[in-house]
Amino acid sequence: MTKQNVHTETNPTPQASTEKLKEELRQLAQTLDELLLATANETSSEIRELRERARARLEETRERLAERGAELYQQASTTLRATAQQTEGYVREHPWTSIGLGAAVGMLIGLLMGRR
Repeated sequence: MTKQNVHTETNPTPQASTEKLKEELRQLAQTLDELLLATANETSSEIRELRERARARLEETRERLAERGAELYQQASTTLRATAQQTEGYVREHPWTSIGLGAAVGMLIGLLMGRR
């Protein structure tokens, strides 16, 4: 196995994470809709119960979002480090090619900035 395959096999795909988040947000919205409907009927025991459910789901969702944010930060950090190491290795193996690429990118940026 290569380094790149190890990272993708242990982590859920971004699409799966997005779908899970959408489902959690849908559940939260459903609970809040129930709360609004119960408030219209003004049944105090139902209102308290639904408010507690909404508060609990909101807290759960916030915690999951915070956890997922930390996971995404860690994944991005790991990927960035690996990419930097690979880039450094390439530059060490092909110094003249790297210098040429750097010069070409610099010229391109200079041309683009000169047009403004």
